[in-house]
Amino acid sequence: MEFICKRQRFYGIKSKIYHLPINYRVMKSTLIKKASVSILNAALIQPFRTALGQHDSLHNLLFRLQLADGTIGWGEAAIATHITGETFGKTLDNLRLAAEELPGKDVCDYPALSSRLHEQFEHNKSAVAAVETALLDALTRQLKIPLWKFFGNKPAKLATDITIVIADLEETEESARKFHKQGFRSFKVKIGRDRDLDLKRVLTVRKAAPGCAIYLDANQGYSAQDTLRFVKDLSRTGVTPALLEQPVPREDWEGLKKVTRLSGIPVCADESVRTIPECLRAIRERSVQAINIKIMKSGLIQGREIALLARSCGIELMIGGMMESSLAMTASAHLAAGLGCFRYVDLDTPFFIKGGITGNPCLNSKGIYDLTKIKAGVGIIPE
Repeated sequence: MEFICKRQRFYGIKSKIYHLPINYRVMKSTLIKKASVSILNAALIQPFRTALGQHDSLHNLLFRLQLADGTIGWGEAAIATHITGETFGKTLDNLRLAAEELPGKDVCDYPALSSRLHEQFEHNKSAVAAVETALLDALTRQLKIPLWKFFGNKPAKLATDITIVIADLEETEESARKFHKQGFRSFKVKIGRDRDLDLKRVLTVRKAAPGCAIYLDANQGYSAQDTLRFVKDLSRTGVTPALLEQPVPREDWEGLKKVTRLSGIPVCADESVRTIPECLRAIRERSVQAINIKIMKSGLIQGREIALLARSCGIELMIGGMMESSLAMTASAHLAAGLGCFRYVDLDTPFFIKGGITGNPCLNSKGIYDLTKIKAGVGIIPE
């Protein structure tokens, strides 16, 4: 079965739009036959602590849909209540509702289905991400193309950073040494609870992983004044971070702009930019130099639009995520690798899940995503 691929430039970035022949669209094989929801639980190698809270285990939801010809698509909802305010119970209810409504719909109508999801689950974007991913996974599996081809001409290899969570100095040193020995060369250090301890932890990582890039992520834990003091204290030690992510509360746009203006370090918005209007605000007000795109806060399809809009205006991009398994992480990798315009990569949570990279054909122990190994869809089937 053939489909027509039209190459175009959108916001200055090469992308593709797939125009399916009319006879393909009306074929019953593209109709959704059934959908279901299940729970995904997994143990972590250590608690994943940030300034806002922590994950003690992975407790997510899987969304599965089946097309009339038997093709299966998978998606994942990663609920981070302490970050997004979403709850497991509400997300479960919403995904069950989606599973009831989708049968009989045409998977080729994913743009309209996506719009409906964003309206219906306006405050539950992890549910949107799960369903969108399952839709595109099923469609690209049926077309026998990898998901990245929806976003670009060839997949760039991605080298993820590794997160050093908030912990005591002994645990910090142990983690940094282990991951450095494993081959990681970019370290994202979580800060935002205790400035003095945070400073010692950054220096500990610098010593344990010499010569590596250090990103700082405060997860909204500091004020603008605290952030600038912290940066100044760091500069006295000779440490210059390569990036400073979400230093202030997400509503504090003036504080964000102040840090961007005065810190001398590239600043990245995470929680402050979840939607296209918030992306436009960041661009117009010159609030940051970079934006962290996570499909769990914007969905997969609007995540692409935010990326293209930001890059067209000179904003750098990070691809990130919540506490996600290889399924959602690899879906995000397809987005970033296909577009090929992401400077920072933070797709490391599989390394915090016991056995988290087992069965992932495109992710190696050094944190390199090579999506050329994926033949169709996302390429990950939950066990």
